[in-house]
Amino acid sequence: MANLADALKEEIRRLARKEIKAETGATKQAVAQYRREIASLKRQVQGQQKKIAFLENQERQRIAEPQADEDAVEGARFSARSVAAQRKRLGLSAADYAKLVGVSHLTIYNWEKGKTRPRQEQLAALVAVRGIGKREAMKRLELLTEE
Repeated sequence: MANLADALKEEIRRLARKEIKAETGATKQAVAQYRREIASLKRQVQGQQKKIAFLENQERQRIAEPQADEDAVEGARFSARSVAAQRKRLGLSAADYAKLVGVSHLTIYNWEKGKTRPRQEQLAALVAVRGIGKREAMKRLELLTEE
């Protein structure tokens, strides 16, 4: 009798495993497919993040080096009042304006007071910043402060 009961239990176990395998097979395939898709999407996201980082770095470099026409730089005149007026027009602090020009905030104060004068390359940066508006200045500052 024990032999019959053991055989019956074994047969029930076998049938249950067979049913479970049939029911979960489709789910296992779907899970495997989803995992492959997730891995592919992660690779795509990583690639896009690398591209974005590269482009942001290029943009920062472009903004960090203000471009001005050589003709405009040669003909440009410097006055302490014009530096202060430009800074106030953009609504920037001396520290923020200094970031745009690529100098220290103390240099900006000294220029505004007339104690010092900018060098040629600094004058080129000042001329380049003259042509931008508030929005462009804020955009450049945002990119420069992310570094």
